[in-house]
Amino acid sequence: MSAYIYIEGGGTSADSKEVDIRCREGFRKLLENCGFAAEKRMPRLIACGGRSAAYDAFKIAQHRSAAGVFLALSVDSEEPLADLEATWRHLQARDQWTRPEGTTDEQVLSMTTCMETWFIADRAALKCHFKHELQESALPPLNALETRHRHEVQQQLIHATRECSNAYAKGGRSFEILGKLSPSVLEQHLPTFVRVRRILRAHL
Repeated sequence: MSAYIYIEGGGTSADSKEVDIRCREGFRKLLENCGFAAEKRMPRLIACGGRSAAYDAFKIAQHRSAAGVFLALSVDSEEPLADLEATWRHLQARDQWTRPEGTTDEQVLSMTTCMETWFIADRAALKCHFKHELQESALPPLNALETRHRHEVQQQLIHATRECSNAYAKGGRSFEILGKLSPSVLEQHLPTFVRVRRILRAHL
């Protein structure tokens, strides 16, 4: 089955091409870590920039898609999910996005509440990336990570890496961390990542 994932992430300015490349590379490495590359089941990854641009690109692709093609939209949930499986209901309430005709909740792969939540879940990957300068004590506890507001998560990650030579900032640098994450570690702390992996196993 052919598969395409439209990703919230990538460039929105003059450096957009380079950031798009880094975005796709980060997600590709994470999927390889999940084992999909070895099974020759890698989807095509489309870095769309902002979340609205990702939604618009997904809608167009859904309208034009042929039978036997799996399309997915990967976006930050931005807020905690009341129901992990009711993704379109969440996006309609939060973003006023209408579910495209013919789509299902499984076509939304939520990063809850943001990509940085995934980073914070894998302390070993953070230590590998930021080295000894990482202030791990400044990071939030690992329990109930997906209930934490995205701004809290992002600011705590920035604070924890403020003394690092490669201090955290959104953009191309963030996708370098993505490719270092351990899927098995993420599954210990993030129910929505368990869901993402389950859906991809079923459709790739």
